Amino acid sequence: MNQPIDYLVIGSGIAGLSFAALMAKHGKKVCVIEAHEFPGGFGHTFEMARKYKFNAQLHYVWNCGEGETVNLVLKKLGLDKSVTFERYDPDGFDHMYMPGYHLKIPSSSEELISRLSNLFPDSTDQFKAFVNTVNQVSIGLGNASFPIKVATAFTQFKPITTALKYLRYTLQDVFDEFKLPLPAQTLLASQWPDFLLPPDQLSFYAWVMLFTGYQRGAYYPTKHFEDVMDSMVEVIRENGGEILYNHEVHNILTTGKRVYGVTGKNLLTDASFALTGETIICNMDPKKAAHIIGWDKFSKSLQKKLDYDYSPSNYMAYVVVKDLDLQKYGFGKWNVFHTGHQDINTAFYQMYKENDYSNPSFAITTPSQLTTHRGDCPEGWQIVEFLTVANYDYWRALKNRDEKTYKKEKMNILWSIVDQVEKHYIPDFRKYMVFKMTGSPTTNERYCWCPEGNSYGSNLSPKNIGIGRLTHESSLKNFYFCNASSGYAGFAGTFWTGAALYQRLSGDKVFI
Repeated sequence: MNQPIDYLVIGSGIAGLSFAALMAKHGKKVCVIEAHEFPGGFGHTFEMARKYKFNAQLHYVWNCGEGETVNLVLKKLGLDKSVTFERYDPDGFDHMYMPGYHLKIPSSSEELISRLSNLFPDSTDQFKAFVNTVNQVSIGLGNASFPIKVATAFTQFKPITTALKYLRYTLQDVFDEFKLPLPAQTLLASQWPDFLLPPDQLSFYAWVMLFTGYQRGAYYPTKHFEDVMDSMVEVIRENGGEILYNHEVHNILTTGKRVYGVTGKNLLTDASFALTGETIICNMDPKKAAHIIGWDKFSKSLQKKLDYDYSPSNYMAYVVVKDLDLQKYGFGKWNVFHTGHQDINTAFYQMYKENDYSNPSFAITTPSQLTTHRGDCPEGWQIVEFLTVANYDYWRALKNRDEKTYKKEKMNILWSIVDQVEKHYIPDFRKYMVFKMTGSPTTNERYCWCPEGNSYGSNLSPKNIGIGRLTHESSLKNFYFCNASSGYAGFAGTFWTGAALYQRLSGDKVFI
């Protein structure tokens, strides 16, 4: 770049991309450096066999409706008319299946109570109280920015105080408080692959934010996730910015308490590079960046916040089917969550701690059912993706010890999942499969550059959610964190994280 860089962004994950695109649109000189060959972090899209496209991790998203986070950012970028989203079925955006029960999760809270009550007639009062609390906490979290303003506290007193009560609660704590029947708990917690945590570890705040967010509207991009990422990249370039792919950062340069640049290596040419910027935005994992810079250069309070545990990782299977009518077998504009257990906690630990997938719990998503835009596979062929949890330590050790066994074990999990699919959903599913590929936690680590293969940055437990968690502040000059662990995880969460930092540094309003 001929002109000095105003904002040097380390990483092109969604938070980094949204920040960079907004700043470039605002007239600042922006340079993004990315170790991968694709933009978007977990939101990136890759191609296989020259005709199939898969998103690395994203399946469905929320806060994309008119006036919501993603929509407001896209409007600011001038993309809201070209980057659009298809809404999942409001009558049942998630279909939960477990032994003896099936529940479609609707957008209406009243309908949710009714459906649960039909399944468990003796627990109607508990469901009403539970759902009311969920909605109160959701409102409270939406109005509680710390420190809470006096006017807000006065007008939203009950929701805010209700939210504060549950600050350190897990989802299981709340299930127990309201004495929900165990099968009802399992049905409500069957979204666990969205968090990769079981109820007895998952922050109630995290569950409420996502559950009610999807109730307001679950979405999928009309032109798939690749279009979302590429559109933000185009905004950066059209406004004089630059994105350098295959550039791995090895050192983050400091003088005293000020960060001023980076050095690293071009992974294609093996050539070294050095870049400086007036302000450095760290989309890299904050804890990893802190170790590169030097832990002792951060304040004691920041060191404590940076010492978070990572979220668990996941197993993915990407499948292409041909000559199969998925709608005939109950698939459409919704996701399917399957568990063969009465208790999600048991199901989770069986897979995560015992590495036992003989009776797997998993999510099924079918992108080809969510939009008519053909961008993921040829006409008449469809994408089916499976997701479940996986233990990084186990898979890293297995890969290091025996690559052949590692690959075999990945495929064994797919066949175990397919066994359940054929038993409960689509007979002879195997015969329709024309392509299959699997990914483990080490795949995430290699291709998404996430330490320990983590899927959400810091773990979504009560310890890492709420008051006192890491923010944009780094305690160093001209250096800001902009990552799921310093903001919020997921598609909408990282959009908000990048836009909130832009709003703070530019003074330009994105959110109303």
